[in-house]
Amino acid sequence: MPRVTVRFYEELNEFLPADRRKAPFPADVPPGSTTKSLVESLGVPHTEVDLVLVNGESSDFSRQLQEGDQVSVYPVFESWDIAAVSLVRAVPLRVTRFIADVHLGRLARQLRMLGLDTAWSNRLADDEIVRRARREARIILTRDRGLLKRRAVTHGYLVRAHDPREQLAEVLARFDAARQVRLFSRCMDCNGLLARVPRRSVLDAVPAAVAETCAEFSRCPGCAKVYWRGTHWETMKKLATDVIGRQLD
Repeated sequence: MPRVTVRFYEELNEFLPADRRKAPFPADVPPGSTTKSLVESLGVPHTEVDLVLVNGESSDFSRQLQEGDQVSVYPVFESWDIAAVSLVRAVPLRVTRFIADVHLGRLARQLRMLGLDTAWSNRLADDEIVRRARREARIILTRDRGLLKRRAVTHGYLVRAHDPREQLAEVLARFDAARQVRLFSRCMDCNGLLARVPRRSVLDAVPAAVAETCAEFSRCPGCAKVYWRGTHWETMKKLATDVIGRQLD
């Protein structure tokens, strides 16, 4: 059985046992094994990988490994364009759009609150998540490593944190998405883009006290939910400001 030497870089080490982190290690591979099968046999979803070097040369996932090959595996570079170097997949997404699995509903709502395009439904099965991700060029967010190992998945991220607030900070940092924030520009319920509407058009849809004290309203064209700057708005703005680390308008 051929033996190769492998090294994983940066956050990819989180998928490895302690004795294999941040250092080269030997791996025996069945004859005909590819770089993709090697990466995933070692517990790393291929969607986490954006660059593979074999003996110092950029290689795609279909390259068959030979005895003595030196394999270096690097994480996804969503914030930098490495199209001229990487052969493992298409150019990284330049417009960040997400689809979250059924277990990340609170994260999805928070991303929408920040104005980030995030598809989510508690009725979406994994197969449909994969189809929509490919059809709509979305990055899958999940805590299910197995979902990201599916052959059809091209862009995905395994969320490490358990707490929704920590998940939000993690995703923003991972995809350099803070610069894309447009606070309260999307509906938190359905992801639609909000539109400013005159006060008189929502008088029958908001509490009387709100109609009397608030002057600015937005409505979702999709689900018709109305938004205004109330106590909840201020609470969510504070959360966003704390996570991003700067004052938001």
